[in-house]
Amino acid sequence: MPALTEATQRATVASSALPGRRRVLDLPEMRWAAAALVLFLVGLAVQLMGGPAWSWWVLYLASYLTGGWEPALAGLQALRDKTLDVDLLMVAAAIGAAAIGQITDGALLIVIFATSGALEALATARTEDAVRGLLDLAPDSATRVSEDGREETVRAADLEVGDVVLVRPGERVGADATVITGASEIDQATITGEPLPVDKAPGDEVFAGTLNGTGALRIRVDRRAEDSVVARIAALVHEAGQTKARTQLFIEKIEQRYSIGMVAVTIAVFAIPLLLGDTLQAALLRAMTFMIVASPCAVVLATMPPLLAAIANAGRHGVLVKSAVVMEQLGTTTRVAFDKTGTLTRGIPELAEIHVLTSDMTVDDVLVLAAAAEHPSEHPLGEAIARAAKTRGLRWPDSTDFVAKPGLGVSATVDGARITVVSPKGLPDNLDRADAEVVALVQQRGCTAVIVTAAARPIAVLGLTDQLRPDAADAVAAAARLTGRTPVLLTGDNETAATMLGDRVGITDVRAGLLPHDKVDAVAELQADGTRLVMVGDGINDAPALAAAHAGVAMGGAGSDLTLQTADAVVIGDDLSAVSTVIALSRRARRVVVANLIIAATFIAVLVIWDLTATLPLPLGVAGHEGSTVIVGLNGLRLLRGAAWRTAAGAT
Repeated sequence: MPALTEATQRATVASSALPGRRRVLDLPEMRWAAAALVLFLVGLAVQLMGGPAWSWWVLYLASYLTGGWEPALAGLQALRDKTLDVDLLMVAAAIGAAAIGQITDGALLIVIFATSGALEALATARTEDAVRGLLDLAPDSATRVSEDGREETVRAADLEVGDVVLVRPGERVGADATVITGASEIDQATITGEPLPVDKAPGDEVFAGTLNGTGALRIRVDRRAEDSVVARIAALVHEAGQTKARTQLFIEKIEQRYSIGMVAVTIAVFAIPLLLGDTLQAALLRAMTFMIVASPCAVVLATMPPLLAAIANAGRHGVLVKSAVVMEQLGTTTRVAFDKTGTLTRGIPELAEIHVLTSDMTVDDVLVLAAAAEHPSEHPLGEAIARAAKTRGLRWPDSTDFVAKPGLGVSATVDGARITVVSPKGLPDNLDRADAEVVALVQQRGCTAVIVTAAARPIAVLGLTDQLRPDAADAVAAAARLTGRTPVLLTGDNETAATMLGDRVGITDVRAGLLPHDKVDAVAELQADGTRLVMVGDGINDAPALAAAHAGVAMGGAGSDLTLQTADAVVIGDDLSAVSTVIALSRRARRVVVANLIIAATFIAVLVIWDLTATLPLPLGVAGHEGSTVIVGLNGLRLLRGAAWRTAAGAT
């Protein structure tokens, strides 16, 4: 609606201008809508309890004022620009209702429209906050190194292409750049979605906002701050959101035609009988009756209760759907796309394979030595090895002389022997052909390979991989059954790991090695033929794709702040099966909406025709109007029942 769109624009401006995040809970639209709702409910209670008429009239009129002044003002401004919108007509209808004594109807109408505007403004403000939060990932300052080796702290935004920057252990990378000296591991899950830190050496690319590990790096800046990958993610989210907003133009055109038609008919209903000799009071009563019975209250309730009831039901089962529009969109889904890390997998490494290379040791012997060496390490792979040893009930001795080699591995003295746990590239000269074949086999299976040595002799190859969610395969199968099309996998991880996971969960369309803008391109390609794609992801790198897709669903347990704000729906409990269930629930809600619209349109058509062709008694007109409202409202509220969720789950 035009007034709601203007409210959204005001919220966007406010969101961009003010710092902090708590302001989204302090939007004026929310305060006015809440006040209107409270006043309406109090007035209704006083009326039902038989209070004096003046008391509940005062409360209803106060509800009119608090909830109706803003859409009325917006409608008058639109009228000044020679545009007529439904919001102004609804305010007029509410005033007309009060004029003939039906103030309860008018107050309810005011509350509905005020609440809708507040919810839209809130959603827009929170999205703008989230985009700004993404940009906060990049550090404010960086250590620039001059040609003569001097170090100076500068603003990251002032870095130029070609500058050399020092990144110390534990710092965030200040710019998209190339490593020129040093070695370390970089946690770049926020950009690529890869579950494990990536070893970096001279010649490798690093991204602004990613987190350096235990080594020091000198990097050469490749892009200015405004051109960095993290900045482009924010831009993509904003652009995708703007593209969605333009789809409302068609709705506004329909509203404009309806508004003009309703005004013309109302004037005619008043003027023609008056010209034909009817009394002023009778003509006015007929016109107000027409305005009441033609009021789209039943149409509004035909749509909102089913969708809001479905939202509430989904919320009770761990799925947050952000608006009625989103709930309606989910029901039109024709294909589902999944991210890999943190979505189909847990994003936590686990020890999957142990290959002993010597006959004088057992699996437990190797695992005890590796765990003892890795125990002081904070690297996720080391934690996975120690966790695997604990799971087996193994105890390991204390280690001494622990040394971490960034990008390579660790070494320590355990029971007098020097034990190392290193990447294969850390032992290029110490692997014979048979050992190298074992390493290659582990890597071909999509695992990260590390080698355990004792006294410089390789004794085992360990394979580590990301943990697959136990419900991943079932969730993929449910999505395929529901949409009739096999889901697609979009991931920043490598081709081998992605293909292996696709085979395990039943996905054949695998697209790997995707940066955030690549995922947006993939979403656009998938939707080019009219496919309505739901994108399911969890990381910041998924946010642009979530915004670009027909609907975006975030896995909320480990989801990034931006992703949770950008997504249209959030699975709070990380239950993948809930994705298909909420789509099925949305489809049922859409069917109820269609049924309600038919009921509402039938009542309105009959009452309007009656009023135009005969004399429709006002009490009967109000009863018919209210009766249709009650019928469609109760029909929609059926989706609040737990049985509705269970039915939707069974449909998948």
